[in-house]
Amino acid sequence: MDANLLFEKALGLGSGWKVVKSEMNVAERRLKLWLDFAKGAQFPCPQCEQWCPVHDTVEKKWRHLDFWQHRTELVARVPRIKCEEHGVLQSPVPWARPGSGFTLMMEAMILLLCQEMTVSAAAEHLGEHDTRLWRVLEHYVMEAHQKKDWSGVTRLMVDETSARRGHRYVTVMLDADSGELLLMVEGRSGEALAQFAQAMPAHGAQPAQITHVVMDMSPAYIAGAQKAFPQAQIVFDHFHTMKLAGEALDQVRKSLRAATAGGLWALRGNVWTRSAEQQALREQLCKSYPKLGRAMALRDHLQDVLASKEVEALQGWLGWAARSRLDPFRKLARTIKDHFEGILAFMETRLTNAAIEAVNGILQMAKRMARGFRNFHYFRLAAYLKAGHLNLYDPQNSPT
Repeated sequence: MDANLLFEKALGLGSGWKVVKSEMNVAERRLKLWLDFAKGAQFPCPQCEQWCPVHDTVEKKWRHLDFWQHRTELVARVPRIKCEEHGVLQSPVPWARPGSGFTLMMEAMILLLCQEMTVSAAAEHLGEHDTRLWRVLEHYVMEAHQKKDWSGVTRLMVDETSARRGHRYVTVMLDADSGELLLMVEGRSGEALAQFAQAMPAHGAQPAQITHVVMDMSPAYIAGAQKAFPQAQIVFDHFHTMKLAGEALDQVRKSLRAATAGGLWALRGNVWTRSAEQQALREQLCKSYPKLGRAMALRDHLQDVLASKEVEALQGWLGWAARSRLDPFRKLARTIKDHFEGILAFMETRLTNAAIEAVNGILQMAKRMARGFRNFHYFRLAAYLKAGHLNLYDPQNSPT
């Protein structure tokens, strides 16, 4: 079989196109294929799809998948057609999307590699500059993200994650039911929720459909949720409440620092995470220092209360904390009173930000993929690619 015909079949060019020349450089491991169309051929107008004669041509090149481990480049005279209605326009080619320097098959390979490794590693593997790969990701990821349907989203999770050193943060918003990353914006202000509300109509959704917003006790997020979703119930993640309780316990311990030196890890965490030695030390410290024992009991009982659905139990705990003569727990009791409805909402719905913790691990991979957050846009692309549940291979969006 003629080599050009073999390449033509391998490329699947479609009617009207053929390989007219091939040149292989074994020493440099390069392959170059020249494509052309038959004299007198007509092509459809990219706007009205009427078949039109060729006005002139312009030479273009594309990187293709390697043949036999040889870097492969396609070269073609791309026709510009003359449409009676729309004038002179460049006709699209069947093997590449307009404006891309890669064939569709090469772009499919780029997407597959970038889902499994960093962009810089994929670029090195392919022998390309990573900027070219980011352009491919930007096209497919953002197009797929714009097509996401949020009409079924009713419960929203909001949290922050560090972007890089220097107290740089981003806000992430997830579907509380599926764990799907919906939107990521810079900063950690209430404006992030306003941006989500503004983006909803473009995804077939409306702010009124949000029934619950799960978050920590950030004043900025609370204000943002109340403004953007006034009908939604705010739910305060119990992990954040227990974190505050742990901090209160630690403040009590610090007031007894000299006496409890070495006991920090015995006091922190849950009973099932401590070793037998730590548990014994904890019991010894609590017996020797009643104030520390009360603090530990308050912390553990709050965890039990949040695990139940008993409103009276939470109210009882608040009274106990107020009478405890432990300033950190008195302060915690006031905080819980100020956020009482949101904590009760957790006890009723059991909604937490646990899914965000899982996504945060994925975001750390995205951070490495985006070269350490030097560019927020790259980070967002990587985050959507990794955690956005995108349909990159939709027939109308797919590069294959």
